[in-house]
Amino acid sequence: QVQVVESGGGVAQAGGSLRLSCAASGSFRSIFAMGWYRQAPGKQRESVAVISSGGHTNYRDYVKGRFTISMNNAENTVALQMNSLKPEDTSVYYCHVRVYRGLGGPSAYWGQGTPVTVSS
Repeated sequence: QVQVVESGGGVAQAGGSLRLSCAASGSFRSIFAMGWYRQAPGKQRESVAVISSGGHTNYRDYVKGRFTISMNNAENTVALQMNSLKPEDTSVYYCHVRVYRGLGGPSAYWGQGTPVTVSS
């Protein structure tokens, strides 16, 4: 099994910063990619930022220049540094991990979610 555990988040004022961290552990051979998604009440879950094990990143347009995703391959962790936060960034943030476990393609796992609230 694979465990995905998030930490960080909380409450920040508009213009402030927060940092989210996520660690993957358990039975897998290697990581294909890690990323962060978010889901606001009544809305669909959407990707925020994704990073591959090779370091390629992909950001949602509305976080470009404000959020930075980074991954530590050796420790199987991913972080999301969120700067210049806006009230519309308020959401539950989920860590998403794709790992190689067997001979097939990567399998996906989710963290439990961590809430982020940005006050105006």
